[in-house]
Amino acid sequence: MKHSFYDVKLKKKVTADVTKAVKYGKGTATRYAFKAETKDGRSLTAFVKKADWDKFKK
Repeated sequence: MKHSFYDVKLKKKVTADVTKAVKYGKGTATRYAFKAETKDGRSLTAFVKKADWDKFKK
């Protein structure tokens, strides 16, 4: 699945393949995110809605 991420080093949006979906926090403070990597190995994170996160997890 492809998703857009903001690359801080390049200061622009990039599209990358999602490698995993992660969940941060507990209870009402839960946040959902997609993780990916750039071609040179840097980590990318994009926080997403729970509905998008659930679609990836299926």
